[in-house]
Amino acid sequence: MTKYALPFVALLAVAAPAAAQNADLTARVEKVLATMAGPGTRFGIVVVDDQGHDVVAINPDQRFIPASNTKMFTTATALEMLGDLTQPDTTGGAAVRLDGRNVVLIGNGDARLSGADDCTVDCLTMLADAVARKTHVVGDVIGDDTLLPDERWGPGMSWNNIPTRSGTAASALTMDDNELPVVVTPGAAGTVPKVELPSYYTVDNRLMTVPGTKSAVEFDRAPNGYELRLTGTIGADAKPEKLRVGIDDPARYAAWRFAQLLRARGVKVTGKVDVRHRPLMPSDNPAIRGSAPPARPPLPPVLAKLTPPPLLDDMHLTMKVSQNLHAELFLRRVSLVAGSGSIADGQVAVRAMLAKAGVPRWTFDFSDGSGMSSYNRVAPRGAVIMLRWIAAQSWGAAWRETLPVGGVDGTLARRFGGTALDHKLFAKTGTLNASAALSGYMIAKSGRTLTFSTYANDMPPGVEATKAVDAALELIASEN
Repeated sequence: MTKYALPFVALLAVAAPAAAQNADLTARVEKVLATMAGPGTRFGIVVVDDQGHDVVAINPDQRFIPASNTKMFTTATALEMLGDLTQPDTTGGAAVRLDGRNVVLIGNGDARLSGADDCTVDCLTMLADAVARKTHVVGDVIGDDTLLPDERWGPGMSWNNIPTRSGTAASALTMDDNELPVVVTPGAAGTVPKVELPSYYTVDNRLMTVPGTKSAVEFDRAPNGYELRLTGTIGADAKPEKLRVGIDDPARYAAWRFAQLLRARGVKVTGKVDVRHRPLMPSDNPAIRGSAPPARPPLPPVLAKLTPPPLLDDMHLTMKVSQNLHAELFLRRVSLVAGSGSIADGQVAVRAMLAKAGVPRWTFDFSDGSGMSSYNRVAPRGAVIMLRWIAAQSWGAAWRETLPVGGVDGTLARRFGGTALDHKLFAKTGTLNASAALSGYMIAKSGRTLTFSTYANDMPPGVEATKAVDAALELIASEN
């Protein structure tokens, strides 16, 4: 026997009970999932302790559709690459310049520009005031989003999501989350309800008011179409139904609203509302161009420019409520640091961050920044490796604060409340078709912080996989 035999035997004596305990807990977790979800759903769960040792591992290396867990990877890359996000966003604000008699509204990637009349921060009205002070007559009003290539949706976006606020288009020139407000007010039973919305869209109103309080209002719109079709019913005694409809050409929508604001300030608009896009080119794809994209020529001086609040504020919103458009714009902002602003250049940045974190390449693939793409794939093991790496970064605590808190806020406000994980679970949710995800950190009964990643895919109709996952996490936390 060598001199190393005793320590090795001692190590085995300690490891064997721990392995048996973990196997027993894993079996009980699997039973919870099977009992609550039934057959058909595919689960992947990895939970590790504060030393990185497995507590539970179920299908740890299988790949799953992560849904909005994708936002974890996008925002972590932004914090790693974009520098100090606690300062005002001096580069992203929208601007306006005069091009002969035309007025050009320029988008620089800001996600928070407001077109409201009563806006107080990051306001389109301030740019309209600047134009009104300079001139009382303009020609065309042009929305310019050429900072980014014209990629409004990532590959794998479901067509039926495009008319909705979840699938609204991404653009360097974004206003009011690229959503159009619609209000449906019931009339008397048997009559057509009243529909109110900005005149940017026309309406094909096929709704009917029915007795009672129940409503089933649906809407649809052809991609790049300007007619909104409303169908279904609204209860005569129901409250008005408030809808948010997606915008397919955000730069045009912002220019349309800008023209309204100019007219309200006494500026005569003699021309049309127009738009300038930058077509997606081979040079926007790093796999094709093989080098840095060509530099864009400088634009003429601007008449006025906005400075939005810090990007970290926007990251809190993006993660807490799972804001898809803002996540997509974080990916584009990352892409602009070393590339063309394209989705492809953004994914190069994400891959570089994950390589730095030690995440194996085969554990992930992404096609967008928000998680709306059905092409995205993540293995729970890869997500946990990244989460532990994030916790060790100088910005890790700030990133963790962007996560929803169980029983408290965001998309977890109604989950884990009143349980042992109330106020003790910090995680990003995800929901897409038959996919559900939850990944982050939780404080166990012992007070130790566990890192976890859970995915459920292929749920049959009627299966509430989130309840099964929540019960499993509560069990794991109670045993550690």
